[in-house]
Amino acid sequence: MATTPRLNSAIADQPANFGSVMSHAPEMLGRFGVLYAQLWQSGTLPADLREMTRLRNARVTDCGY
Repeated sequence: MATTPRLNSAIADQPANFGSVMSHAPEMLGRFGVLYAQLWQSGTLPADLREMTRLRNARVTDCGY
């Protein structure tokens, strides 16, 4: 998986990154933010285990973020 988005930024004069590409669909970006916050701020797994899982997933998928 590459770290270079396949879409252009929706924000003029801004590089393509997760936030600027997701800005093509502001409602989806807002809903994603709510979901992402819910995943990281609550749940049954301890925060350190969630972080280790996130890092492991990034390594397995070759994610540069």
